[in-house]
Amino acid sequence: MIDESRVAGGALSPDGVAADVALAEVRRLRAGDRPTHGGRLFAYVYDPAVPGLDELAAAAHRESAHVNGLDPTAFPSLLAMENALVGAAGRVLGGGPGTTAPDVVGSVTSGGTESLILAVKAARDAHPEIAAPRIVVPSSAHAAFAKAAHYLRVALDVVPVSVDTLRPDPAALAAAIRPETVLVACSAPSYAHGVVDPVAEIAAVAADAGVRCHVDACFGGWTLPYLRRLGEPVPAFDFSVPGVTSISVDLHKYAYAPKGVSVLLHRDAALRAPQYFAYADWPGYTMINPVIASTRSGGPIAAAYATLRHLGDAGYLRLAAVTRDAVAGLADAVRAVDGLRLLAEPESTVVCFTATEGGPDLFVLVDELTARGWHTQPQLSYAGLPASVHLTVTASVAPRVAEFGPDLAAAVEAAHAAGPVRLPAELAALVGALTPEALTPDLVVGLAAGLGLGDGGPGAGDGGGDGPGAGPLPERMALVNTLLDAAPPALRERLLVEFVGLLQRPTWGSED
Repeated sequence: MIDESRVAGGALSPDGVAADVALAEVRRLRAGDRPTHGGRLFAYVYDPAVPGLDELAAAAHRESAHVNGLDPTAFPSLLAMENALVGAAGRVLGGGPGTTAPDVVGSVTSGGTESLILAVKAARDAHPEIAAPRIVVPSSAHAAFAKAAHYLRVALDVVPVSVDTLRPDPAALAAAIRPETVLVACSAPSYAHGVVDPVAEIAAVAADAGVRCHVDACFGGWTLPYLRRLGEPVPAFDFSVPGVTSISVDLHKYAYAPKGVSVLLHRDAALRAPQYFAYADWPGYTMINPVIASTRSGGPIAAAYATLRHLGDAGYLRLAAVTRDAVAGLADAVRAVDGLRLLAEPESTVVCFTATEGGPDLFVLVDELTARGWHTQPQLSYAGLPASVHLTVTASVAPRVAEFGPDLAAAVEAAHAAGPVRLPAELAALVGALTPEALTPDLVVGLAAGLGLGDGGPGAGDGGGDGPGAGPLPERMALVNTLLDAAPPALRERLLVEFVGLLQRPTWGSED
């Protein structure tokens, strides 16, 4: 039996442990995670259910895990694989020889957030004469744009989306452009709702203003061209649109590569140039980085390369067809249940639904689905948009679609029987009056305990017991989500920072 204190806090054991013991500990801890395969997790992971693909990717990762992407002259294999991945992404997204964007270049990054940060950096650094640069984004744009703005000290101008179409008005984006604006962004598709922004119109207003236009296709952009080939009415969103200057797409999403691999593409090398960082004013090696990291493991890149080579164009077309059919089946399941409605008609790889008047408490419904083995993603209300449930649909979901409808109906019935979550009067009053600045450590601990978060709170585990998965989280999250939903965004942010801070604490284990 594994010593729990050593598993939790004894990573640096006095004399080391046998390899099989260390691996057994990892496997035991992993047993408490959400299932990454099997088509029942609708967020965070992307599973094509292709036999042997995991083993291929793991073997390729192992071959290049210790290769360092810092210096391509020392490891030309990594440079060759990166260039191949960029070429593949460029082809899928409308660039390359024989297109209207023949000079597309790009870089491989660790994920969509890094790609977006670098897109903002390149736009900012292309205009050193602008002292206070700004970017314009729809409110549905990925939060990584806000992160980029925060890190890079760029002002963020947010344009609301329509509560009916869930898309921004290109005219409103145009009106938000100022002389200091260096980038306008849009999504294809948006993460929250899976809709494609009017990219052609947005790119046109950006071009008219002489501003770069970035298309965030990180989430489902790899699949959109394949859906178009299958006859779906996918609007123009890629380099076929003249005003689009850069696109990001994650290979660890619908290219089904292991995490984390994304590609940031620019229409030409001149647009990419400000993305680089170089430094020679010190006695060590001259640093030249196309991305944020210096040292980079070749493992993820090799795994992505092997995945793309194995699946091929025909494989991705087949997986897109399977996913499209799964999306249609899940959407039908939602339509069949009284009390629910689709927030948007599916047009990519997302099913997003909300409750009608008199429908179930969505946060209770999410817990009921979890109890039935379906792991969905609740989304809080925002600026006139109701709370919703997000389903990221992958090819592995297809065999499970027939099971989802009856379970969804049963979960709705159970949520009705349980009734909506009511915040305790003191909590509701506190959230209504509290400001982020007034949130003291004692207040945070009290709130967390009341919600079952952190050691000793109701419903919280102690980290011991007979198996992993016990920990400082309640089994049901409806109360937590209801509290966050009642709070304005600035308070939500602060509460989440404090709550996660309570969870992320070192465990020291024993010294012997």
